[in-house]
Amino acid sequence: MGARRAAAPIRKRRIKKAAEAGLADRADFQVATVQGFPGTGYDPVTMFDRLHDMGDPPGATRRALAPDGTWLLVEPFASGKVEENFTPVGRLCDNGSTFLCVLNALSREGGYALGAQAGPAAIRELTTKAEFTHFRQVAQTAFDLVYEIRP
Repeated sequence: MGARRAAAPIRKRRIKKAAEAGLADRADFQVATVQGFPGTGYDPVTMFDRLHDMGDPPGATRRALAPDGTWLLVEPFASGKVEENFTPVGRLCDNGSTFLCVLNALSREGGYALGAQAGPAAIRELTTKAEFTHFRQVAQTAFDLVYEIRP
């Protein structure tokens, strides 16, 4: 079953929930690959625990984001140093990442496979290569790091 076909029931449920909440005229749900995402001019673009799963993480964001927009990125709390991730949460993310995140990213067009333990330095490097000039960590929890990224 293709990804688009598998996502169809989820999209239908979201459209139904938006209609029930009176938001049908303001909400739209689409299924697309990173390379095929048609949206442009969004501000802000938000991404929750997804960057490390993508084959071309900055590609879709760069195209979707307004020229002066803000990208709010939430990723698992991790260090770029393996030994600093030997915590209960780090071990969980590392195991899940090995079997899900990295394999998903490698199966996609783009050539990236960050994994859930990328850490701030790897994410900064990725966004810098994609020509984003502003990168700042704005918050953290026991599970997540939150970044503000801008062109």
